[in-house]
Amino acid sequence: MTISFTLDGQTVEAQDGETIWQVAQRSGIEIPHLCYAPEPGYRPDGNCRVCMVEIEGERVLAASCIRTPAPGMKVKTQTDRAKTARNMVAELLLTDQPAIEVARDPDSELWKIVKRQKLEAGRFPKREAAAVPAPDRSHVAMAVNLDACIQCNLCVRACREVQVNDVIGMAGRGHLEKIVFDFDDPMGSSTCVACGECVQACPTGALMPSTMVDENNVYLGKPDRTVDSVCPYCGVGCQLTYQIKDDKIVAVTGRNGPANENRLCVKGRFGFDYVHNPQRLLKPMIRRDGVPKIAHEHIDPLNPWTHFREATWEEALDRAATGIKKIRDRDGPKALSGFGSAKGSNEEAYLFQKLVRTGFGTNNVDHCTRLCHASSVAALMEGVGSGAVSATFNECKNSEVIVVIGANPTENHPVAATFFKQAAKRGAQLIVMDPRGQALKRHATHMLQFKNGTDVAMLNGILSTIVNEKLYDEQYIQTYVEGFKQFAETVKDFTAEEMAPICGIEPDVLRTVARKFARAKSAIIFWGMGVSQHTHGTDNARCLIALSLITGQIGRPGTGLHPLRGQNNVQGASDAGLIPMFFPDYKSVEAPDIRAKYEKAWGTKLDPKKGLTVVEIMDAVHADVIKGMYIMGENPAMSDPDLNHARQALAHLEHLVVQDLFLTETAMYADVVLPASAWPEKDGTVTNTNRQVQMGRQALPLPGEAKQDWWLIQEIGRRIGLSWNYQHPSDIYTEMASLMPSLDNISWERVARESAVTYPADAPDQPGRDVVFDKGFPRPGGFGKLVAAKLTPPDEVPDHDYPFILTTGRQLEHWHTGAMTRRAIVLDAIEPSAVASLSRGTFVKLGIAPGDMVRVTTRRGTVELASRQDEAVPDGVVFIPFAYVEAAANLLTNPKLDPFGKIPEFKFCAARVERIDAISEAAE
Repeated sequence: MTISFTLDGQTVEAQDGETIWQVAQRSGIEIPHLCYAPEPGYRPDGNCRVCMVEIEGERVLAASCIRTPAPGMKVKTQTDRAKTARNMVAELLLTDQPAIEVARDPDSELWKIVKRQKLEAGRFPKREAAAVPAPDRSHVAMAVNLDACIQCNLCVRACREVQVNDVIGMAGRGHLEKIVFDFDDPMGSSTCVACGECVQACPTGALMPSTMVDENNVYLGKPDRTVDSVCPYCGVGCQLTYQIKDDKIVAVTGRNGPANENRLCVKGRFGFDYVHNPQRLLKPMIRRDGVPKIAHEHIDPLNPWTHFREATWEEALDRAATGIKKIRDRDGPKALSGFGSAKGSNEEAYLFQKLVRTGFGTNNVDHCTRLCHASSVAALMEGVGSGAVSATFNECKNSEVIVVIGANPTENHPVAATFFKQAAKRGAQLIVMDPRGQALKRHATHMLQFKNGTDVAMLNGILSTIVNEKLYDEQYIQTYVEGFKQFAETVKDFTAEEMAPICGIEPDVLRTVARKFARAKSAIIFWGMGVSQHTHGTDNARCLIALSLITGQIGRPGTGLHPLRGQNNVQGASDAGLIPMFFPDYKSVEAPDIRAKYEKAWGTKLDPKKGLTVVEIMDAVHADVIKGMYIMGENPAMSDPDLNHARQALAHLEHLVVQDLFLTETAMYADVVLPASAWPEKDGTVTNTNRQVQMGRQALPLPGEAKQDWWLIQEIGRRIGLSWNYQHPSDIYTEMASLMPSLDNISWERVARESAVTYPADAPDQPGRDVVFDKGFPRPGGFGKLVAAKLTPPDEVPDHDYPFILTTGRQLEHWHTGAMTRRAIVLDAIEPSAVASLSRGTFVKLGIAPGDMVRVTTRRGTVELASRQDEAVPDGVVFIPFAYVEAAANLLTNPKLDPFGKIPEFKFCAARVERIDAISEAAE
């Protein structure tokens, strides 16, 4: 429906719900704005009155940002009356601003308006000094200078309505009214999670990135240039813009990408300066002759010359390739392996797996997907014929019921979490299932805090209710699902009453959740590594797949299955074939017809047997089967389970080549270290958890002698006999896309032009599909497959000697093994050291206080670290993040594998937690 009205003498059309301001902007008519942000998620407020317009026949002026037009209305934006009113507002606001010479942000929206209106100073008396809030520099990331605040409330809406963090509000009356954080706490002491949305929204500079002002809160100057790219951290895939000055990133702002709609989290906005860290590798290095590799030996990244020497690129590449070639020719391809990276580009992932398969001659190639969602992919390939998500997380806007299980999105996928929180605010039923409590619990209609390791019991109790009460979608099952009869027969006995004592959730709650999910018009499931990182991780995912299939909650808007992918390109790296059993697009390496296609395309014979996975490769090193490895951007010395075993394997290798940004814990075992390119220093595509292929653009020059990763892979390939001659990542992408039907109609040029394209796309000029499987599944007959799961306990359960459960994961501020985030000043300042999170009851039991040191021991190792009281952690459980080398959680974790996904059981093992000073006294 459109509305016709007159705007400055021209007849214009307004869409339903459009405001006068929006129509004016679309028509090229400029109206000032301060309290309104014309960005996704921001509602107009109309409180600043700087956008006033005159409407014929009305006595008073109208705020154009909130006024919607009526048929036949006559609006004038440039009358003397309207302009005078706008100028007066701007002058009143200017009166209390700091002078432009010391302005917090002279390039802000307020100062732009002031300059356009040619105002120099306000004629009115300023606020008394006592009413001006003092500067607040308590937060390491943001500077708060409320002397520049105009109380437009944009920061309040940014915090409460866009990010839904509910930290910022207004307090006081009259001239003492001001913005506050929580209960008027300093920002650095508040519950602020440093997403920086308020900083991006502020139109005056009252809230600024701390990097943009000096210690006196004076503006440091405008950036020289900006470059649009993608965030290098989690799988959400937020688009961003680097603000660059003197070839250094000084700030980051969010862009309106499909996954983030301008939003960022603390990592994406403030975790950028790792690229400028003094520990960056700037020259190739070779291990010194006679210097042995010793497991757990630490080398100072700022002084590696005790173990390494500088080398020329020619020498380093020759040494790297010669060692690989020697082992291949002497012991055969099976003696080699490669770990690629989910933090690089699609082009690098494709080229790396091609190198291992065609140059090394083996399928022994893997990356971190093996350690995060391998079991999810195994179950999805089996059940629906695709390892990718069936719907984007944005689809929760169309969902009546949203299930989040085994995931902590407010910490691990913060921007995705904003969409879940907004959906809950508008009335969607949010059901959170997790052994740990979490911030999302506050927004949930149901919080199922089940016992660790009992996912299958809980989910089977829900599935049994749906089957026994005939809540399933019989028509959908007949059309699109196979195996229902056998499945129903298996799960019917796993009643809610039988499962309740096992999982710790009351039968009525299990039944209520089952009914809500099955009866919803649209329901969607999100899960994380709490589901996948178990020896029964594939069974966990099978239950979730079954829940969607038997209720028909898939293939429609607001429905589907979505494993929240961990790293920025773990989806793309998997799609590109960086896994041991699949070529690109998940085509089996053991299928002769598929292998023949790749042999023709790549011009060489290929290994007909699937390769070893990450953990299996380490076992093979210990068995003297694998003797050489090439590791690009991966850090198994921190990410593998049972790090004693992994680090001993790395030290045992005859030849190890590591390509990375820093001397990581893994690079310390290398024979050759190749300095690589950081994400802001390269062009390339990445694919996020939503199946959105996005363009990353080079923003910075390479430091020192560092090289592009794709170039390094190609140079190794050339030196071991491959005749490659790629000139740019676009060449690699074009070849990759020609072998991947999923990328049909998505050319490099299209991604560069549009910045993001969702696959699959039906035509070059058609948008990709956010929801797939609307007409069946890419399996035989188009049927989804049901696989029932029986109860399987974790591999290792608590006992007398190890009475606690250890679970591990990530924190909001740190990412994966900390190689990047712990070298980012802001992020490391917020969370500088490792902690063991324990319940209040556990503190009482151990007789300790928060902050006391504890010793956590499992059958594989021991770490000592500070304790932190966390009400989200159940009694008898200890949670440790795995980003800290000084207390590496993975020294403790169980390497036992899921038999299908070959993923380790990171989320559960038996542990002992002890008070350190008590142990010391006993020893004395």
